Amino acid sequence: MSSAHKPTDINLHQKSRVLEIVFDDGSCFELPCEYLRVYSPSAEVQGHGPGQETLQVGKENVNISDIKPVGNYAIQLDFDDGHNTGIYSWDTLYVLGRDRESLWAKYLERLETAGHQRKA
Repeated sequence: MSSAHKPTDINLHQKSRVLEIVFDDGSCFELPCEYLRVYSPSAEVQGHGPGQETLQVGKENVNISDIKPVGNYAIQLDFDDGHNTGIYSWDTLYVLGRDRESLWAKYLERLETAGHQRKA
């Protein structure tokens, strides 16, 4: 499995709940744990096809408890809410970083439509 982008550095800032990833093209993304959790690539979150996604709510204070390498193409993130089935390929992480603003807005819109509010 080849990836167009490979990380050169990955740092978890547990206090601020942010995963910082630097890629070989110089891109640097700061990805909040909540954002990574609600966009987990797992079947539990994404479903098995379009329209089967499960809206994740109440993840404001989630943190990453462990990061495990998966071959040389991905990492598995273990979250402190027990979720650990998402395998984040380098390409997935790159897209989540590149499109963070629009994806986060889409998530907030889905929450509002479903009648949920994020806790401060």
